[in-house]
Amino acid sequence: MITDAFAPLFLKTINVMHENPVHLLFNQWWQHAPASVVSAYREQLLADPDFAAFIETRHFAEPLDLDALEALPEETLGRRYRDWIVDNGLTAQIAMDYRMFHKVLADNGMLDGMPEELQYAVLRGFQLHDFLHVLTGYDPSPQGEIALQAFCLAQLQFPYFAMWLSTTTTQMTYLDPTQIVPLMDAISDGWAYGRSTRMLQLHTWEDELERSLDDIRTEWGIQPSRLVEELGRRATVGAGAGRTG
Repeated sequence: MITDAFAPLFLKTINVMHENPVHLLFNQWWQHAPASVVSAYREQLLADPDFAAFIETRHFAEPLDLDALEALPEETLGRRYRDWIVDNGLTAQIAMDYRMFHKVLADNGMLDGMPEELQYAVLRGFQLHDFLHVLTGYDPSPQGEIALQAFCLAQLQFPYFAMWLSTTTTQMTYLDPTQIVPLMDAISDGWAYGRSTRMLQLHTWEDELERSLDDIRTEWGIQPSRLVEELGRRATVGAGAGRTG
């Protein structure tokens, strides 16, 4: 059940998400999560031998050198990843920053209810998130971000992804029904895309930086979805509209 203590935190995320974003709500939940639900998540995830092997490695990559990636050919995964980070005003240090934040929460006892395996998975997930944007083709728009969360949930039933969808659907239902169609389009697109694509979230993509993105997509059966193509067309039209001469 949703406890009386957790409900205000959830409602704060729904009403003023910028003050209590989903990544914070995710960490707050473990002090209030029913043991049976936590156990169900853990057992379901570890029942997958590929996820169990992923957990066993405990791999965490060092921040990538964006200058070195810039020197790679434009068609490579590494160059496309570098361009994604720079074009969206991100830094290669972003996952390390979250890791430090996570450690502070753990040291303060806030994460005592989160299984150790899931603690590792969310930290590594933050490192892989931007690779998944590049691989899938989902852009950083609200639709692209929610679609990617649905894609990830379809492949890996992890509570962080589910929490993104639960907060999004609650907001559109009770606060802004004009978002029902675009958000449900994003969720359904991401879910179908994730279900039809090989598992992308357990691979060490840092080992593939010099390979062509097109070759990787062919090998892994990544076929950009209808929404990916639509978002790409919108971006092209927007760029054209912004030209002055």
